[in-house]
Parts: sequence; structure tokens; C-alpha cells
Amino acid sequence: MCSSRLSDRGDKDSIETGDLLMPKFDGDGLITAVVTDVATGEVLMVGYMNAEALERTIETGEAWYWSRSRQSFWKKGETSGQVQKVHQILTDCDQDALVLKVSVEGNGATCHVGYRSCFFRKIVNSGSGPLRLERVESERVYAPEDVYGKS
Repeated sequence: MCSSRLSDRGDKDSIETGDLLMPKFDGDGLITAVVTDVATGEVLMVGYMNAEALERTIETGEAWYWSRSRQSFWKKGETSGQVQKVHQILTDCDQDALVLKVSVEGNGATCHVGYRSCFFRKIVNSGSGPLRLERVESERVYAPEDVYGKS
């Protein structure tokens, strides 16, 4: 689908201060993408992209990822209607991580279990015993079984 517009890795200076995109993909050919809400800065999810998913995202303005579990591409929201419209993509200094600033169509949820953000729980240190999780989002935005059916 895509003809590569990504540059090969260069020297340290060109990677850190230059003006060409030279992403560093890991041993599996992936780069981490942290997804945030463009209006609020809230972290919505973390996904992974290979070179083609990154190029599809840049070309279409909608977020595409590589599913490590299914070993296939997926366009966020293709089934649920919660498409992520990409407003900006940032890379870190050594170009081995991305931040996508998005707005979410549909009901605004990002998490496949029905919450707005995949980060809907926090770790609570009770001082002893096993660590617990506590919800920071009280209600789901939608019921996934209504969209994806029963599992």
C-alpha cells in the first residue's frame, strides 16, 4: 500500500537534531505509539506501529496499528466507529517512540472494554498484601458486547 517515505537511520546528530524522520523500530520491526486526546492531553492508549502502519497513519490521517497478538494491521475504530483522527504526531529525541494527538469519533471511547481510556485503573498501595487496582473512570462509555458480540 505504501511507498516508504521514511529515511534510513543516520548518525546520532542527524537523528537527534535533524529534520528527517528516521524512526528506530525494535527487533520485531515495531515502534511504541502513545495516544493522547488532542484537546485534553489525557493518555488514551498505547499501541505499536510497524513502518507500514506509520505510513498509513500519516497518509490517511487516521490511526493504524500493528496487532502483536493477531499479527495484522488494524485501523482503530474500523469496527466500533471510534476512529482516531490524527492531529499531530510527535517523535522523541532518538526517534524510538511516538506520541499521537488524536480526537476520537463515535462515542469517544478508546478502550476495547468500554472505557474512554485504556488507563481506567490506578495502582493502590495498601501497605501489605497484594497490590490492588482502583478505577479512576467510574462508568464504561459503551458495552463492547453490543459492538463486537459475545465472546
